[in-house]
Amino acid sequence: MKHIIAVLLENEPGALSRVVALFSARGYNIESLTVAPTEDSSLSRMTIVTNGSDEVIEQITKHLNRLIEVVKVVDLTEGSFTERELMLIKVRAVGKERDEMKRMADIFRGHIVDVTDKSYTVELTGDAAKLDAFIDAVDRASILETVRTGTSGIGRGERILKV
Repeated sequence: MKHIIAVLLENEPGALSRVVALFSARGYNIESLTVAPTEDSSLSRMTIVTNGSDEVIEQITKHLNRLIEVVKVVDLTEGSFTERELMLIKVRAVGKERDEMKRMADIFRGHIVDVTDKSYTVELTGDAAKLDAFIDAVDRASILETVRTGTSGIGRGERILKV
């Protein structure tokens, strides 16, 4: 089962590598990882997407809480949450393909952020399923390059990850 784990940790050198090493040492896979400073520059927020049973996720959170830099850990999938991912996808857009790619970007509420005479770069945000659906809807031969950020998530309503 997919889990999204939010971690608040001290923004210092080596903190990220210790979290990744924890996963690696125990044979846990990280599907995606995003990390950036919060509104408090001394703290970073990390969002980890991983798969595992509830027991495995409980072990992961216990191990994360033992790391000295970790301030707080929350499994967002235990309650209601909002998740988004950003994708930049460069597609071939020549001749009649140009109108089709523009139409596809509009259907998926994407934005064309770069235009050349042979390609479009489309920016899409949404959950992973939406981004996957766009890739499936576009002719694979038209895709020149794809970049995805990985999932960022936040609890809904009163669920707040703060010190």
